[in-house]
Amino acid sequence: MILASQEAIKYWTEKGAWGHKTFIDYFQENAAANPDKECLIDPLNKEALLGLKPERLTFRQLEEAVDATAEGLVGRGIKKDDIVVVQLPNCWELAMLYLAITRAGGLISPVPMQWRKKELEYILRKTEAKAYITVKEFNKFPHADMGKELQSGSPTLRQIITLDEVREMSQGDITGRLESIHVDPNDIFTLCWSSGTEAEPKGCPLSHNNWLYQVSLCYETAPIRKGDNLITAGPLVNMASIGTVFVEWLRYGGKFVLHHPFDGPTFIMQLISEEIHYTLLVPAVVNGLLKHPLVDQFDLSKINAITIGAAPPSLWSVQELKRRWGIEFGNIWGMNEGPANLSGPSNMPEVEMRVDHFPHFGKPGSKWSKGATAFLELKVADTATGRELTSKGDVGELLYRGPNVIPGYFRSPELNEKAFDTDGFFHTGDLFQIKDRDCIGFFDRTKDIIIRGGFNISAQEVENMLLGHPKIQDVAVVAMDDAVLGEKVCAYAVPRDGQPLSLEEVTSFMKGLGVAVYKFPERLEVIEAIPRNPVGKILKNVLREDIRKKTKVA
Repeated sequence: MILASQEAIKYWTEKGAWGHKTFIDYFQENAAANPDKECLIDPLNKEALLGLKPERLTFRQLEEAVDATAEGLVGRGIKKDDIVVVQLPNCWELAMLYLAITRAGGLISPVPMQWRKKELEYILRKTEAKAYITVKEFNKFPHADMGKELQSGSPTLRQIITLDEVREMSQGDITGRLESIHVDPNDIFTLCWSSGTEAEPKGCPLSHNNWLYQVSLCYETAPIRKGDNLITAGPLVNMASIGTVFVEWLRYGGKFVLHHPFDGPTFIMQLISEEIHYTLLVPAVVNGLLKHPLVDQFDLSKINAITIGAAPPSLWSVQELKRRWGIEFGNIWGMNEGPANLSGPSNMPEVEMRVDHFPHFGKPGSKWSKGATAFLELKVADTATGRELTSKGDVGELLYRGPNVIPGYFRSPELNEKAFDTDGFFHTGDLFQIKDRDCIGFFDRTKDIIIRGGFNISAQEVENMLLGHPKIQDVAVVAMDDAVLGEKVCAYAVPRDGQPLSLEEVTSFMKGLGVAVYKFPERLEVIEAIPRNPVGKILKNVLREDIRKKTKVA
């Protein structure tokens, strides 16, 4: 399924941003070069998750499983450009299906395990999916039975395929019938979905070439090396895991280790035992790792680098990573629609700068326009007028154009009219600030700005500071209504090891950092866990509603 225009294909190919190989081509090359090398490792707790023993596959075994499963799918009627919705926890079979469905000519659309009938009905209707692959049961929920219910209301859904059937297919015969199926590098490789916390999910189709450019961007700027041992801490369904770990492994080989669901002790064990070189983590996990009571016993010296995403890292945390184990870090920002930016030691050597500065790619006359990054164009625009901002300190919406951006939301022309401007720039919806030295910095999500008496406060900035508090394990900051100032800052905090925590301790800590007083939280809610969606993003809408109810005047 090719969704990019012929003009776009010609433009990016002539520029050198897009090539002529697919992930199938690269995977087969890696398998031919290292057939007996272990390449794909199950999560340690697979038996508890799925009732199956954890497995370790070599490239030869994985390639055979890919081809056999692809033939099995073709035998079940999957044809070129058919969409297959897959709902599986992290396991080798899920990673394999990305390749097998592609090899069969189809298109994988992965969804989180937490999604239920409402979300899936929408997805199936939007995609006209031909098959739904899932487990019989997971966490006591009957996914396969739900699939049958969905099938009764979907005129296109022909196949409900269970994990057991996938495993059976992976052991089938390989006859060569796949050789007649052509996969183009501009075919869509994945159809992922935005989180959909406040609206219906939006389909984000990315081609092989879209993703392969993302790989080149990551290898050029992040501290990742060809052949590294990689691990994913999150579900293999969106940009965070696919774009920063999985496609990098597909392109350049190495070992790919799976983990699910996130469990700190198990994850640390895998980091050590699998001799992991690189991964992506969110700030809260990095913070939790460094504040673990047994942290002095961890030997993480094999790790070369960690990219930190979803929010800017704290300076304290990255300095601790370097001090304890010599681990480098990359500050990464990205979204399911494809836009991404990354500050790594190769392009931003100063750690203090790297935590909150990103290159302003595409800025005329800047030093950043070289290599893979020369294809990117970023603008910061006034949210009211659309005028491009250029002065240091200005805050506006980031507009992004590059070979890694979706051609448009899937079958959603009404969304695309708002998502892209007339010059093809994508509206990210995120606020960035013009910084010094040809840089920009993430300021906040558009909805996460707290306006207190005319001052704009970044909820993310306050969260980032509070993660450095010795008693705070995790934190989220939202606005609460105020009759005089409009809004004030409310912090939701998870104490470390259940320690008592007061608002006075929080504000005293911020005072010690020399922070402007108007940014101080004026209310503290101590909770057991920060609510997050299936891919780890904080459910700010849940917290906003909670504080709205608690502060509502009777």
